[in-house]
Amino acid sequence: MKNDETGKVQNCLDIGIASQQLTIYADGNPVQVYPVSTAKKGVGQLMGSECTPTGWHNIRAKIGAGQRLNSVFVGRRATGEIYSADLGRQYPQRDWILTRILWLGGLEPHKNRYGKVDTTWRYIYIHGCPDQLVQGSPESHGCIRMKNADVLDLFNRVEVGVKVYIHE
Repeated sequence: MKNDETGKVQNCLDIGIASQQLTIYADGNPVQVYPVSTAKKGVGQLMGSECTPTGWHNIRAKIGAGQRLNSVFVGRRATGEIYSADLGRQYPQRDWILTRILWLGGLEPHKNRYGKVDTTWRYIYIHGCPDQLVQGSPESHGCIRMKNADVLDLFNRVEVGVKVYIHE
């Protein structure tokens, strides 16, 4: 595996919806695989659909560097809360975004970029969630959910601009 001078893995991320896995590829070789949870409503591109968009994307922003594991985010801002089972019971309606956010941007015009299919303005992220919500089945509202230690590891391995391929 070749890394750049910063030690960050280059090349791309592959997200398989059928397998519910995210794989880091470097020089065409898988170097790390994580379980994920994609959208409960399946694949789709339209704003408001609560579906996971497919095709080529990139990481347009990394959010949350330096925050504690299980830090809670609302509107891409840390709230100062740290997720716990008690907090989860107190706010059962929340769609928990925890630890880190990798904000995705679509690269395919009129498929996942521009207008009502724009991944960026649909606010589609790879993000942490309560670990028990990543059970090998699609359960999200469109984003790609990961366990907190996994999303922290991924965040530390990739840079803004890395390509992400999402497919069935």
